[in-house]
Amino acid sequence: EGLKLVPEIEAKMEEYHLFVDQHRILVLNYKIAMLYFGSGDYNTCIDYLQKIIHEKTDLRYDLQCYARVVHLLAHYELGNDMLMESLSKSVYRFMAKMANLTVVEEAMFKFLRQSFPMSPRQLKPEFEKFLQSIKHLEKNRFETRAFAYLDIISWVESKVYGKPMSVIIHEKYLQSRHK
Repeated sequence: EGLKLVPEIEAKMEEYHLFVDQHRILVLNYKIAMLYFGSGDYNTCIDYLQKIIHEKTDLRYDLQCYARVVHLLAHYELGNDMLMESLSKSVYRFMAKMANLTVVEEAMFKFLRQSFPMSPRQLKPEFEKFLQSIKHLEKNRFETRAFAYLDIISWVESKVYGKPMSVIIHEKYLQSRHK
């Protein structure tokens, strides 16, 4: 449903660009990118992430880091295998330089590096192992930032259960309303 609002948000951002600070623009671009990522439109997601990655600013290194992580995952989803190894190293170096690596991200990079050469048939059990390895971290107060910026668990669950990420997130939302 959020995707329907994107054209209106963009029109308002353009209309009020003189009054909207760069920080808010970065945040909006990240949130829009995440909407497209969750809906499976990885090419459009990458377009929005590029706006953040190529922004020459000292603002929001956290968004810069996570934009690069989601950018990596979007290329993974698109099957851009030729880019994965170099992109993975680049993102890892950037995050290490920013001293921004959490246990969740370390585990994700390890998983991605190991999964590059695997066939789809080999991947499902590896996704299941990865899910088990990060699921317990969801309640760890030192790891909450990683989950706030990127719903990595829903992404992995979408791979394990063979459902679109948007469906996984919607099911979680419905479950949370019934608690």
